[in-house]
Order: sequence, then structure tokens, then C-alpha cells
Amino acid sequence: MKAMIIEKYGKNVPLIMTERPTPDIGEHDVLVEIHAASLNPIDFKIKEGKVKFLLTYKFPLILGNDFSGVVAKVGKRVSAFKPGDEVYGRPRKSRIGTLAEYIAIHEDDISLKPQNLSFEEAASIPLVGLTTYQAFSEILDLQKGQKILIHAGSGGVGTFAIQLAKLMGAFVATTASDKGYELVKTLGADLIINYRKENFEELLTGYDAVFDTLGGDILEKSFQILKLNGQIVSISGVPNAAFGKDEQLGWMKTAVLSIVSRKITALEKKSRTRYRYLFMKPSGAQLKVLKEYIERGHIKPVIDKVYNLKDADQALHYLESGSAKGKVVVRIK
Repeated sequence: MKAMIIEKYGKNVPLIMTERPTPDIGEHDVLVEIHAASLNPIDFKIKEGKVKFLLTYKFPLILGNDFSGVVAKVGKRVSAFKPGDEVYGRPRKSRIGTLAEYIAIHEDDISLKPQNLSFEEAASIPLVGLTTYQAFSEILDLQKGQKILIHAGSGGVGTFAIQLAKLMGAFVATTASDKGYELVKTLGADLIINYRKENFEELLTGYDAVFDTLGGDILEKSFQILKLNGQIVSISGVPNAAFGKDEQLGWMKTAVLSIVSRKITALEKKSRTRYRYLFMKPSGAQLKVLKEYIERGHIKPVIDKVYNLKDADQALHYLESGSAKGKVVVRIK
């Protein structure tokens, strides 16, 4: 099968088109012929070796973390899917590799794709959808009437997060540039802050929650707008000791995370708020919930550009430039 691989870590390491063996499947696996995959910041972070403290991979490595496609074969213990089913999913972190013509994936990590979406549209959903769903439902317990700030509202995660937060009845503030203003307004944002001209930390106060997709100074300033016992969930900040314990990383890695996150921990204590770093987990069951939201018209995919597989390296560079409004998708079939 055709696949896009890297042979080592590095910012300037290119994705290479090559032939790889079609993967074998276990008794609980499904072999999917991939029609489309989407790109996410985790892809260039993996490529550059920025997450190797948490995730270890062998080379050559096929990149890609979510997809849609058609079931080609099922393991002998699989009963929920059959050849010909149109599915979408996010493989577990040890089994990534969606920039390829086929993937073997555990049956628990996929769902039938939304019937009203194309393969390209469906491929844009799994990672951002699961990330947002788990942030809002499992960590923040977002409730109707609560106020949440979603950073980078016109980005891949942000465009989904605004829609889900509104569906859950929250008041949504978001940051965007002039170019992203109309998009986030259309998605339902109640308050839009132009981050090039305004400082969100000077305009907002008493918020219940912040969904941080940027990290760095933006994350640190976000503590200023929270009410007492407010919460921040971040997908771009620094993992802390609580994350190390939750993920059972061992005492040494947990101790390292405690040191590198000490500034965030100090801000958390000073503001009497709560901080969580989210490492999303695959879930076919949750993808089924999102499928229902999408089929009812509550959430719509937002796609910026679609590339062909041979141009995946160009697509990844475009995503990393920060210019994308919505998702960047790679068409494979």
C-alpha cells in the first residue's frame, strides 16, 4: 500500500511516499481502506519529536491520527462491523498511521460515519471531536448557562468546540483575527475578541472555564479571567504531575512533569482554580454520539483545504503555518 512516512524526527524532515505492507489484523481489529485523513497539530509535534517524552515510535513511521474509509476486512471476533461499512475513527496512540491506503484499527476505536458527510468531511471530525467532547463532558462538566472562553476559535479544534459548547447551552467567548471573525460568528460565538487588537484578559472576568489550544503566555493569562474554582483544560500547555499520575507514567516522569509545570501549578494555586492537561483517548462510543449530533444538523465540519496524499508534506506545512481556518484534510482514495 502507499503511505507517507518519516524516517527520523526533525522539523525539516520530509514526508516520503513509499510502499508499505498492508497491515495484518487481530481478532478484534478492523482493516479499513482509508478514503481521507485529516491533519492535526499532534502530527507535526510527533514529526518534530516534541512528544517523544510521552510517546515512543519506531521508524519508518506512518503519520496521521484520524480518518474515514470503508471496512475491507474484520477480525474473527468483530461483530459490530462488516466489509463495506463506511466508518470514521481515531486510532490509539500506539497504532497511528492514517496517511496510508489502509489501517488496522481496534473495533472499539471506530464508528459508522455520519451519513450526511462526505469522506473528507467525516475525516475532519474524530480527533477534534473527541478532544472537545472529553474536555467538555469528562473534565469541565460544562453546564447550560456557564461561560467558557475557547481560544483560537477559527482553528481546527476551535471550530468544533464553539459548536459543541453552544449545543450544551454555554455562553461562548472566543479569540479570532479579522479573517476568522465571520467564521466564528457563523458558528455561534457570543463574544469575539480580536486577539491582534484586544487583550482577552483585560476584557473577560468571572468565567467558569477556559479551553486552551495554544499554551504558553495565553495559557498563563487565562487564569486571570476565571471565577473561584473555575477550570482550565489545555491541549497545548504543559502536562503536570496530576497528568503523570493519571496516565501512570511512573514516578520519574511524573517528577519531571511536576518540575516543568511548576509555574502553571503556582498560578493554579494563586487563583484557586483547577488545571488539567488533556491527552485525548480514542472512543468509538463517543464517535457514535458525535455522529448523532452531526446527522441532526447540530454540528457541521469546517474544512479549509483538501490535499492529495502525494502533497501531504505541503499540507502539514500549511497546517503548521497557523493560517488554516478549520481543518486540513488529505484525500487518499
